[in-house]
Amino acid sequence: MTQSVIDNETQEKLDAFIKQEEGDSNDYKGMLAKFITLVAVGMSLFHLYAAYSIVPTQQLRVIHVALVLFLVFLSFPIAARFKNRLMWWDILFAIGSVFVAYYILNGGDDLFDRNTAPNSSDVMVGVFLIALILESVRRTNGMVLVVVTSLFLLYALFGNYLPAPWTHKGYDLDRLVGYMYMTLEGIYGTAVDVSATLIILFTIFGAFLQFTGAGKFFIDFSFAAMGGKSSGVGRTIVLSSFLLGGPSGSGVATTVTVGSVAAPMLDKVGYEKNAAGGLLAAGGLGAIISPPVLGAAAFLIADFLKISYLDVLLMATIPTILFYLGLLVMVEIDVRKYGMKNIHFQAAESAWQLTKKYWFHFFSLISIVVFMMFGFSPVMSVFWATVVSALSSMMRRDTAIIPWDWFQGKEKIFSGLYNSNLTKALASGSTGVLAIAVTCAGAGLIVGTVTLTGLGLKFSSIVIQYAGGSLLLTAIFTGLVVWVVGLAVPVTASYIICAVIAAPALINLGVPEFAAHMFIFYYAVLSEVSPPTALSPFAAAAICKGNPYKTTLQTWKYVAPAILVPFMFVLDKSGVSLLLMGSTAALEQADWMQIAWVSFTAVVGIICLAGGLQGWFIEKTKTFERIIMVIAGVALAYPSTEADLIGFVGFGLVLVTQSMRHFKLNPRSS
Repeated sequence: MTQSVIDNETQEKLDAFIKQEEGDSNDYKGMLAKFITLVAVGMSLFHLYAAYSIVPTQQLRVIHVALVLFLVFLSFPIAARFKNRLMWWDILFAIGSVFVAYYILNGGDDLFDRNTAPNSSDVMVGVFLIALILESVRRTNGMVLVVVTSLFLLYALFGNYLPAPWTHKGYDLDRLVGYMYMTLEGIYGTAVDVSATLIILFTIFGAFLQFTGAGKFFIDFSFAAMGGKSSGVGRTIVLSSFLLGGPSGSGVATTVTVGSVAAPMLDKVGYEKNAAGGLLAAGGLGAIISPPVLGAAAFLIADFLKISYLDVLLMATIPTILFYLGLLVMVEIDVRKYGMKNIHFQAAESAWQLTKKYWFHFFSLISIVVFMMFGFSPVMSVFWATVVSALSSMMRRDTAIIPWDWFQGKEKIFSGLYNSNLTKALASGSTGVLAIAVTCAGAGLIVGTVTLTGLGLKFSSIVIQYAGGSLLLTAIFTGLVVWVVGLAVPVTASYIICAVIAAPALINLGVPEFAAHMFIFYYAVLSEVSPPTALSPFAAAAICKGNPYKTTLQTWKYVAPAILVPFMFVLDKSGVSLLLMGSTAALEQADWMQIAWVSFTAVVGIICLAGGLQGWFIEKTKTFERIIMVIAGVALAYPSTEADLIGFVGFGLVLVTQSMRHFKLNPRSS
C-alpha cells in the first residue's frame, strides 16, 4: 500500500536535501564499496562490543574519532567534481587520521600529562588533527560550521586584543593545541564521548528498525488506523511521523518517507500545496523531539547535566505531547478551513491484521524505555534493544535481518551474510553517524575554547546586562541567539554552542539547569524550519510541488503553538511541571495537581494559538476573535494565576461568539 509516487526529478531534489543534511557521500562500486562497507560494519561491531564490554574512555574516544575521520575521507569527496573518485589526498587524509590515533594511544598517560607544555611533535600532530576535523566538517556539513569553529579558535588565540568585556589573557598555539587534543576537555570531550557511546548505538538501532521493515509497518499501520475521514490523512501524518520519527531522530528523512506516500492524498482531500508541505515538514520536525531517540542533542543534555537518559525522555514527554496536540488541532481546523471532503483510503490490511503480523515492531520501539525502567544504563538499554530487534525480526521471512535461506543452506555463507539486512544495518549504523560525529568533534573545539577562555560567563553577563536583569527578556534574547545560531549550523552543533555560551544566562537568573538546557534544545530544533537551513520544509515543498519559502511559512504556522511551550518552563518555577520536575527522583515528591494544572493550561493555550493562527476555529474567525485567541494563548503560556485568568476569559469569550455563529449558520445542528 505504501508505495512512493514521486517522479525521478523530484526524487533527485529530495536526495539532494537528504545529502545536505547527512552529507553528499560517494557511491562507489566493486571492491572499494565492499571495503568501505566492511570498515563500517567493523566500526559498528566495535561500538557494540564497547557497549557490552569495558573499553577505557580515552581509548574509545580516540578510536571513535579515528574511525569516523577514516570513513569520512574515503566516503565524502573534497569537491563535487571529484565525486565517486577516490583521490590520493583522500587516502592520505584517511591514513593520517589513523596515524594521529596511533600517536595519541602510543603516547599514553605521558602525552596527556604534558598537555600544558607539549613538545614540537605534539603541536604538529595536534595542528594536523584540528585541520583534519575542520576539513571533515566542511565535507559533511559545509563551510558555515567551519567558519564558526575557526572564529572560536581565533578568539582563543587573539582574544587579548579585543575590548572589554570580550577580552581575555590570550593563549599561544602550543597551549591551545595541547588543551584541545591532549585532554578530555576539547576534541575528545563531552560531545565526542556522547557520539561514541550513545549516538552511534542509537543510529545502529534505528538502522536495524529500518532494515527489518519497521518504518514501512509504522506508515502502513498509521494509514490503516487513521484513514476513512477527511481529517484522517492529516491524523495519519501526525501519527506516522511520531512512530517513524521516534526511532530515526531525523526530520528530513521522516518528512520524505511520510510525504512520498501521503502527498497525493493530501492533495485529494483539498490541502493547498504549501499547507500540505508545511504539515509534512512539521510532522518531520517532531521526529527530533520524539522519544525514545529524540535528536542527537538529547544525548548531550544527559551528559552535560550528568543525569540519566531516562530523565531526558521524561522531560521530553509532555512537551512532545503538546507539540503533536498542536498539530492535531491544526489538522482538525484544516478540515473546516479547506472544506475537505470525506475520501476513504482503503488500506490493504486493517490495523489489527497488521498488528497481528508485525506486533514485535512496537516492542522494538519501546524496548529501550522498558530496559531503562528495569535499571539498565542507556548504553546497555539500546544495546539489548538492538539485539531484541534483530532476534524478533527473525519471526517472519519478510522481516528477517538474516535471510532464512542462509540457514537452510540455499545461500553461501559469505554472500548470504554480506547481502543480508544485518550487514546493511551495521554498515548504515556507522555511515549514518558520520556527519553527526564530525559535528561533535568540531563542536569539541568550540566547547574547549569557551571553557579555556571563560567566554560562557562573559556572554551570559552581557545578555543579562542587556536584558536589565529581566528573566523574560533574557529568555527572549537567549531564544533569538539559539535561533540565529541554528540558521547556520545543524541542531547538534547549535545546541552545543548555545549550551556553553547562552545557558549560563538563564541559570544565573534562577532557571533550573535542566529547564535551561531543554529550552535551548527545543529552540535549536525549531530553528531547523528557518531558511537557509530549512531542509524539511524545502523537501516537503519538492514533494508537494509548492513554493519552498511559502511552505516554510506554513510550517511555522503549524509548529507555532509549540513555540511558546519552552517559555512555560523557564519563566516560572511552576512551569518545570511540564518537564515532570526534571527527574524520576523529583517526580516522586512532585505536586501532581500542579503538574496537571500547568499541563491543562498549556493544552488550552495551544488550542487558542492554533485557532488564532489558522483563522478558523468552529467557524471562520473574525479579526477581533483572532487577536483575542492569540493573546489568550500567549497568556496561558505564562504560568501565573493572573495570566491564566486572562487566557481563560479570552478563550471563553471566543468560544461563545463562535458557537453562536455556528448555530446561526447551521440551525439544524442545534
